[in-house]
Amino acid sequence: MASGLKKTTAGALAYVLGPITGIIFLIIDKDPFVRFHAMQSTVVFVGLFILQWILGFTIILLPLVPIIGIVSFVLWLILIYKAWQGEEWSVPVLGKIAKNLVKKV
Repeated sequence: MASGLKKTTAGALAYVLGPITGIIFLIIDKDPFVRFHAMQSTVVFVGLFILQWILGFTIILLPLVPIIGIVSFVLWLILIYKAWQGEEWSVPVLGKIAKNLVKKV
């Protein structure tokens, strides 16, 4: 491992700053477990950011923005915990996309 961390620690840290740490760990770590979590962090949190951004432009759906924020925070905590426990837990739909993308990178 290029990061010098245990894979569970590196996997959990890949979520700490969302896509920022996700991309960093994609670049510096070659472990498949860490790379999956790094890619999932990037895909999930970029996707949620885009969703919040789009909802923010629609007057009717604007009240959903705080709900997406709360869901994002809870999901962030769950993903850090699951990675720390050594689980390769996938977020529905986006986790599958992350698995496919990490194979290509």
